[in-house]
Amino acid sequence: MGDAIYAIGDATLDETVAHLLARRGASIAIAESCTGGLIGHRLTLTPGASAYFDGGVVAYSNTAKTRWLGVPPALIDRHGAVSAEAAGAMAEGARAQAKTDLGISTTGVAGPSGGTEAKPVGLVFIALAHAEGTEVRESRFGTEPGRAGIQYLASQTALDMIRLHLLR
Repeated sequence: MGDAIYAIGDATLDETVAHLLARRGASIAIAESCTGGLIGHRLTLTPGASAYFDGGVVAYSNTAKTRWLGVPPALIDRHGAVSAEAAGAMAEGARAQAKTDLGISTTGVAGPSGGTEAKPVGLVFIALAHAEGTEVRESRFGTEPGRAGIQYLASQTALDMIRLHLLR
């Protein structure tokens, strides 16, 4: 199963990522929209989080994405706040503002309303910015998990992106 297994025993993904960040001496900042701070919450559940977690921003509005993360308004106008481009700019902005090794971001449509045919409920873009560049992942969780489920799955995917990056 390779890297699909993140732990043996009852360690959570949160704990696994926390230990990897601490062991690698890597720092991280977050920029969350649709997950509303859930990634930051999960990264700080493990004692000693101050060794790797710098902080972050819950940038829900387009104005907040621009003000706190430096996402250009023209980028949002061109691609939308729910886009690979916006997610990448958010992660890069968090990393640059905090001067951390990593920046992680989420932007999407958690529902139950707000979706369109082009950008349906359950569509989430997650980006991880690091020294080698920025990776963006598009996920389509659908409507079945509901709002909290979509937020949880997005946070789980983000944490796994961090884990896989740290294992390289």
